[in-house]
Amino acid sequence: MLLRGGVVIDTEPEVVARRADVLIEDGRIAAVGPDLIVDPSDLEVIDASERIVLPGFVDTHRHLWQTALRGVTVDDDLGTYFDRVLGSYGSKFRPEDVAAGNLMGALECLDAGITTVQDYSHVQTSPAHADAALDALERSGIRAVFGYGPSPLGGGAVDADEMRRIMECRSDRIGLAVAAIGPSFTAFETVRADWELADSLGLPVVVHISSSSQIPDPITRLRDAGLLRPNTLYVHGNLLPDSELKLIAESGASVSATPTVEARMEMGEPLAGRLRAAGVNVSLGIDVVTSAGGSMFTEMHELLALGYKTFTAADVLRIATVGGARALGLTDVGSLAVGNRADLVLLRHTDINLAGGLRNPIATVVTAAHPGNVDTVLVGGTPVKRDGKLISTSLPAAYEALAESTAYLTA
Repeated sequence: MLLRGGVVIDTEPEVVARRADVLIEDGRIAAVGPDLIVDPSDLEVIDASERIVLPGFVDTHRHLWQTALRGVTVDDDLGTYFDRVLGSYGSKFRPEDVAAGNLMGALECLDAGITTVQDYSHVQTSPAHADAALDALERSGIRAVFGYGPSPLGGGAVDADEMRRIMECRSDRIGLAVAAIGPSFTAFETVRADWELADSLGLPVVVHISSSSQIPDPITRLRDAGLLRPNTLYVHGNLLPDSELKLIAESGASVSATPTVEARMEMGEPLAGRLRAAGVNVSLGIDVVTSAGGSMFTEMHELLALGYKTFTAADVLRIATVGGARALGLTDVGSLAVGNRADLVLLRHTDINLAGGLRNPIATVVTAAHPGNVDTVLVGGTPVKRDGKLISTSLPAAYEALAESTAYLTA
């Protein structure tokens, strides 16, 4: 496939925009440059002259299983979210509800230009639940890192036997992570068991983190126990003191900030600026659609607004793409480097809300774009959205399954 003549934005080694072609071969980026000379007889040529071409967004923290509960806690605090979503609703989830939520949630990501998502799945009560989540991710066409773990309401360790079983479910697009409850919210013997399980399987850890009067220094506790790892993704952490953020930076780990949900649920002051000052790799996540929208554009708008004089528009776009890829340990997505997987998004710059934006297309994408501008999405060179419409799976069937799930869960 050849994308001809688009306004191409790359994010590595720096964020730049130029008119160029993008050549895709065997699902990977083969060349980027103006007026590429190719044989048109054996490839599809797409006229991108009215498109902005950029790497797909990377959402580093999302609970896809909650899609059927959209908006149910938008006016509630964190404690109410735990009681209602993880407790009352979460206890009712059947495998088919997980499947419906994961499929529609993944399609929502693709529709909005998110080509990679870290799915933190802590609704697991049976092997069938995990199988349903993984099957939905595979069917959607998205690239994902599936974080398997228990509900924090139970406080237990990750099921080691089940984690080993689902190792067989990994594919070219679907990776795995241990979704641990972590040192802020459970006993330390459980923490050690989860970290040792991840080490034994060669998997990363994804974990919610916070500081409280009971446990003010969870990162220090990990360090003292010899459990700091570079392949760890900490989520939130707004209340962590700077000394804890410094330890994260020294370990080489990353943090996923979810600005909209963190503000809405009053988790603490904005985090991303402090992370940057501490030298931590910052990434962006949506978190939960029970309390916020599902668009990375919204998170970029929020981060730019909160990070005045801290983040430029180019910084924000980099965080939403290659910053997320690094946080998930993915070395071949997030930029248009030759050899990278062709996970790409094409925006219509002729849409009214982007009109006049080609003087600074990077700022235009970060400040003005929204999912309605997404014309085409490729994952590994395979189109999952074309001409503004999803094509990776049957939307009517996905809508029907989600509607049935919502009706059951909220009855």
